Formats: sequence, structure tokens, C-alpha cells
Amino acid sequence: MAIGSTQGHDRVAAKATLDVGAIKQLYQVERGWRDMKGALKLRPVFHHREDRIRAHVQLCWLALLLIRTRENATGESWGCVREELERMHLVTLETSEGRVARRTQTSAGQRRILAALELPEPPLFSDFEVGATPD
Repeated sequence: MAIGSTQGHDRVAAKATLDVGAIKQLYQVERGWRDMKGALKLRPVFHHREDRIRAHVQLCWLALLLIRTRENATGESWGCVREELERMHLVTLETSEGRVARRTQTSAGQRRILAALELPEPPLFSDFEVGATPD
């Protein structure tokens, strides 16, 4: 009799584990839809052709996949990653002698995110253009 009750307990525990797993999966799916509406700023789009509908859904899915891979790699939410990286700016300085684009210094948070994503730090200076010199 003790064996039967142990087996019954094991079945209940296994079902509870499956239920918890299913709930977690459902939560992740719901979170994905919320993110597609919120983080991706998606709004209703009315397509009339099936190929356009499929393409739209695939693009949304790819965007969500990109968000999730970035969250998993950095251990931070997409909102935090985006907010930190949005602080990096590129400023164009232009004079009569030429033009150069310079970005802001990389913060510790930005360096950590770039390292987690295995991305190189962008160059500090870019887009050099020397003005015409008078002869």
C-alpha cells in the first residue's frame, strides 16, 4: 500500500510540475504579446493580402526574438538595455574647414551591454570630411 501512495504522490508532483511549466510558458507567450504592443510600439495594421499578413507577423516575431536574445545575453529587460544604449549620441561638428562626427563617451553600463552582446565599441570619431583649401 505504501508503494501505491508513493506512486500517486509522484503522479501528483509530476502533474504539478507540468502545470507550473505550462503556466510559465503561457506567461512568456503573454509577455511576448505585451512586448510586441509596448516595447515594439506596434499598433493595429490592416493588411488585406495573405502574403502581407504573413510578412507582418514574421517581422513582429523576429523583432521579439531579437529582444529576447538581448535580454538573455545581458540579463536585463529590453527597456533597460534600450534606455542605456539610447544615451549614446552622435554629434556632427562642422566648420568652414570641414566636418567630423563624434559620439559621446561610452558609459560603464553601455560597455557592459556591448561586451555581453559581443559587440565592438563604436568608433569615437567618424565621417571625416575636409573642406576645400584655398589655392
